[in-house]
Amino acid sequence: MSYLKGEGMTGGYGGADILHDCSISVDKGEIAVIVGPNGAGKSTAMKALFGMLNLREGAVTLGETDVTHLTPQARVEAGMSFVPQVRNVFPTMSVEENLEMGGVLRDGPLTETIEEVYELFPALREKRHQHAGELSGGQRQQVAVGRALMTRPKLLMLDEPTAGVSPVVMDELFDRIIEVARTGIAILMVEQNARQALEIADKGYVLVQGSNRFTDTGAALLADPDVRKSFLGG
Repeated sequence: MSYLKGEGMTGGYGGADILHDCSISVDKGEIAVIVGPNGAGKSTAMKALFGMLNLREGAVTLGETDVTHLTPQARVEAGMSFVPQVRNVFPTMSVEENLEMGGVLRDGPLTETIEEVYELFPALREKRHQHAGELSGGQRQQVAVGRALMTRPKLLMLDEPTAGVSPVVMDELFDRIIEVARTGIAILMVEQNARQALEIADKGYVLVQGSNRFTDTGAALLADPDVRKSFLGG
């Protein structure tokens, strides 16, 4: 049984549905990737799972709990953490202050978790007193992921974590994401770099116009000639 399940999700903004009977799931320790063309509803599906979009039909469960009608904050308290694509750091705060903000809902000291983030992203330790807005795009993404990990989530959701970064930085971020998954955290990720993302994915979802078009393991999707031709450039 998957840890996170969004089943039959239908909904959108205003009166227009963007998702149509869309289903997404991921288990603890897995990496699941949502890919598809622009406008396919990838980020909308992520927002629906996190409670930022009201569903007209369908349900979202986390573990044994139905969270369909919970607020995003309540979902964070239940074990979900979400890193948006933009505006995902406090630019005028230091790296360490950003991490501390990530743990604001927790009781007790944050020192141990901050140290774990620095072990995962060593460059952040060196820049811990620097304003996050002064960092490179890749380092800002590290801060954003690190801040999300400060909640000690059971599920980490990433909306295009490699947007605007170089191929070298993308590979490094993916390596760190694999490390996080190995600790038992479920990872759900929306990515434009579909081929590279599917290479690290245990499970992949190809969405088209808000609906599931293909669902399989990352390796199987990469090997599928229809997926390759239509979505991966041949």
